[in-house]
Order: sequence, then C-alpha cells, then structure tokens
Amino acid sequence: MPAPNAATRARYPVMAYNFRVTLGSAVASFAEVSGLQREFETVTYRHGFSYCEGEDITKYMIAKYSSLTLRRGVFRGAESLYSWLEEKGERSMTVTLCDDRGKGVVSWNIARALVVKIDAPGLDASSNDVAVDTLELRVAAVTINELPEDDEGAVATLLGLDDALRSLI
Repeated sequence: MPAPNAATRARYPVMAYNFRVTLGSAVASFAEVSGLQREFETVTYRHGFSYCEGEDITKYMIAKYSSLTLRRGVFRGAESLYSWLEEKGERSMTVTLCDDRGKGVVSWNIARALVVKIDAPGLDASSNDVAVDTLELRVAAVTINELPEDDEGAVATLLGLDDALRSLI
C-alpha cells in the first residue's frame, strides 16, 4: 500500500501513539502520558434579573494544578529522573503529539511540573512482564499550541479547501 499523500494526511486525525516528552532541554522516553488538561476556576453569579436574563459565569485565568501520569520502562541510566523526586523545584516540560513522519502537530507546554510520587513496578518471579515505573506529577500553567505545518502540509490544507469549494458549486 502506498504512503498517504499530504491531502490524505490533512483529513485524518493524528494517531496517539507517536509522541515526544521533553523535560527542560532533554528528551525523555515514556510509554504513556495521561491526564493532560487545562482547567480554569469559574464563578456563577446570580443577580436579581437572572430568572429572565440568565446567570453569568465568569472564568478566571488562575493556573490550577492537576495530576499528570507518566509511565516508562525501568532501565539503567535513569538517575536524573529519580533525582527529580528529591528536588524541591519545579521543572518545565513539553509533550508533543507527532504525525506519522515524526513532525510535531500539537504541543502541550507545561511551565510548572513537580514530581509528587513514583510507583515502583510490581516484582513477581513467576512473571515475564516488563518493569514499568509510574510517575505522578502535579502540573500547572499548561498552554496548548498547534505547531506550524511544513510546505507539504500547507498544500494539503489548500487542497482540502479546494475540495470544499468544489462541493459547494
């Protein structure tokens, strides 16, 4: 089967298995990232005429901490990751979702990430499962960015618009 062209890639969602995690300036390997979210504080205000005008909901841009879970296999040379648990400071990190060619499509930039827990793998002499560490982080100040397309992606977008215009005619 031939590789999909740019127009086909532009029409389909990106697969979730191809992602990259960057801690500070170092790229780290993880098998799973879960809990990426951005949440705001809200207040509902009900005034005297809210029965006919409706109530007002106000959104505050306060960075709210949420849980983020990272899972990765245990291997030699992960000392810097384990030492992060002992540090008191927060780190910045980026999670980038990549397309089938490894080019970033969407990134979640996390300004403040703090490791609060590491779960060691279960050890069982009768099992042949891979040993997996689970890191739980508390994260805040998450921003979501759509990364720019390359020239091939821009052509695909134009082709998609061209098809849409033809369907209207």
